[in-house]
Amino acid sequence: MDISGAGIVGTFFHAPTREKLEVLENVLIRVDGAGTITDIHPAGDSMRTLVEAELGDRLYRLPDGHYGLPGLVDLHIHAPQYPQLGLALDEPLEVWLQKYTFPLEARYADLDFARERYAVLVSDLLATGTTTALYFATQHEAATKLLADICIEKGQRALVGKVVMDDPAACPENYRDESAETAVAETRAVIEHISNHLDNGAGRVLPVITPRFIPSCTDEALEGLGALAEECGCHVQTHCSESDWAHGHVLERYGKTDAAALDAFGLLTRKSVLAHSNFLTDEDMDRLASRGAAVAHCALSNIYFANSVFPLWHALEKGVHVGLGTDISGGPSASMFQAVRVTVQSSRMLAEGTDPSLPANERGRPNSAIDLITAFHLATAGGGIALDLPIGLIAPGYRFDALAIDTTAHTGAIRLFGETDPNAIFQKLIYGATRPNIAKVWVDGLDRTP
Repeated sequence: MDISGAGIVGTFFHAPTREKLEVLENVLIRVDGAGTITDIHPAGDSMRTLVEAELGDRLYRLPDGHYGLPGLVDLHIHAPQYPQLGLALDEPLEVWLQKYTFPLEARYADLDFARERYAVLVSDLLATGTTTALYFATQHEAATKLLADICIEKGQRALVGKVVMDDPAACPENYRDESAETAVAETRAVIEHISNHLDNGAGRVLPVITPRFIPSCTDEALEGLGALAEECGCHVQTHCSESDWAHGHVLERYGKTDAAALDAFGLLTRKSVLAHSNFLTDEDMDRLASRGAAVAHCALSNIYFANSVFPLWHALEKGVHVGLGTDISGGPSASMFQAVRVTVQSSRMLAEGTDPSLPANERGRPNSAIDLITAFHLATAGGGIALDLPIGLIAPGYRFDALAIDTTAHTGAIRLFGETDPNAIFQKLIYGATRPNIAKVWVDGLDRTP
């Protein structure tokens, strides 16, 4: 059932700030025709009876054993890499890209090949609770437009970018932009396609300027994309200081860090999302905070390719906006629930250390651990803040992007055993939810359950 222009009754959980969980117990949420939450009425509210009567049969009630969550926001997805999810993860990043990833992405020049795989990806992500996705597409203009079309058709909130990679010294001959000028022109064409799409009047799908990362781009391309970002005000996404190799490449090339170089090219704005960013210096973090740029923290893929653990709590304390990403397929899971779990786990590994031969007081980085509520906040409201969009909370003025989690699903992994404490139920939802537990998915109040 669509909730736009209607209402829903049930118990919802959200995290407005880190370390703060709010339980909205047995509330009535009213949503306008555009999918925005207008008002919320708790049990006992004097207005609730009137609102229920006004809504009549346009009021949906969550069944017993079902709980509501904000939709999950995935800030880093390589859409074309979905077919290789879980493959070749024993290679270093630079080998993984050249040997496996670039050859796969090159195949998306074939639109039939692209259509089949992109359609499966978007449906699968909706089914696993990802209501908003920030996508790297490929170097191909036509296939990138196709991905945007599929997101519009299936109703997922998405930001879609044509990948720019024009440096002949770093990119395969059969998979790179012809020139910096062509790369910028095709990026502009994708922006215009999405912005002017007849079925995208609500602006649910947005364009995003996407230099793959500095090692794959010429200075001319980076300069052109920076100028385009200033002109159109679009979002920007790229990789930043992901690994020893990538971080070292930029230091050697420019004598400055990724963050400083991106800033110099005009690619560090309030709408910029930098994937990974493991090797940010304190000066880099101050720079991101001052620009309002965000980090897409990809805890799972960092284990495989980043050579380090991102100092998440330190970045938050420095005022950097942070959300979470799966990094399909560098991360071998498409689930944002898994991203939340691994975010907690990796922070504890950083805090406590991993080398048992060291004394306990030398083994880790103190005060680095985060709790489950903070990780959940980053996967929902944190993603909304990073993108500067009103998503990730169950509150008036926010879009009704939401999930209904069924704790009674026999094929799911949640077992409450009669548990009634809301905080305990929340923990079981986040640590236990699998695809069969996700009973409903709404985007802008529209039922997008696959």
